[in-house]
Amino acid sequence: MEGGELPWLLVNEVGGIRGILHSHVPFLKKHFHLITMKEFLESKKDVGKKVQAIYLWWHKPVIDKELLQSLPNLKVIANSGVGMDHLDLKLVASFGVKMANAPRAVSSSTADTGMALLLASARRLVEVHNISISPSMEYCEADILGVNVTGATLGIIGMGSIGYKIALRARAFEMNILYHNRTRRKVQEEQAVGATYCRRIDSLLQQADFVMLVVNLTPQAHKLIGKRELELMKPTATLINISRGAVVDQEALVAALQTGVIRAAALDVTSPEPLPRDHPLLKLKNVIITPHLGIKTDKATYMITEEAVENILAALSGLPLPSEVLPS
Repeated sequence: MEGGELPWLLVNEVGGIRGILHSHVPFLKKHFHLITMKEFLESKKDVGKKVQAIYLWWHKPVIDKELLQSLPNLKVIANSGVGMDHLDLKLVASFGVKMANAPRAVSSSTADTGMALLLASARRLVEVHNISISPSMEYCEADILGVNVTGATLGIIGMGSIGYKIALRARAFEMNILYHNRTRRKVQEEQAVGATYCRRIDSLLQQADFVMLVVNLTPQAHKLIGKRELELMKPTATLINISRGAVVDQEALVAALQTGVIRAAALDVTSPEPLPRDHPLLKLKNVIITPHLGIKTDKATYMITEEAVENILAALSGLPLPSEVLPS
């Protein structure tokens, strides 16, 4: 990887489980000299002063005090997603390093994932797929019934850019839309999607047929949905989580699903990821689990890298970052 006069960008690796995608490398190399963590660790003393930016892909490389101390000229860390719960924002800021995420790039694909999980759970698609491919399959039992989406009530917890795009999609399915958010949306925005604001989360939980979690993981959101909240939901309701696994008390969720407190759950996120292979959630028929697919489309991932580059170049030029994240 020849550097020239380009600024140095540290990435975890290229390819592999936690590496930037091979297809993104030519675009990144137009703007930066890329160095992987392996290359950095092999010659830390020589290259540490050259690195000005880090691009995190799936939370890697891990940002800790030791790494920050070894990069005296680091200006910015760009994250490949919205959630920043894997970063100690105050620690990073204490080194004078700016941080950015990629909210514009991820919102549509994550909203699509949320609606896909809602529809798959409602119509029991995974369950009936397994029946359909079974060697002993002769016919589908008449009582394997799903639930209606059209006319049902969707409760969205977290009405940021992703939550709002979910509301837009739900409106096309003629769903009734409730939402709970730290701040209420403008009346015009509510009217555009036919959404009703619930000041109290309890009110939303009691009314919704589908509850979709679209919140950032903060200390306040940790186990936001626990035993009490699940018991407020309808026994016919479905919980959909596309935020972070730790937003839900998974032990309480297992109990609720086993005892009929709620009908079903569809989870794109768990805690940890992946779950241990003997975890009870993996054994329940009324659960769909996907491996954090939210942003995983070719277009969305490329847009994330484009947004990261835009933020990094702005930081290195002393300009405002389009998607800067400040420590709370």
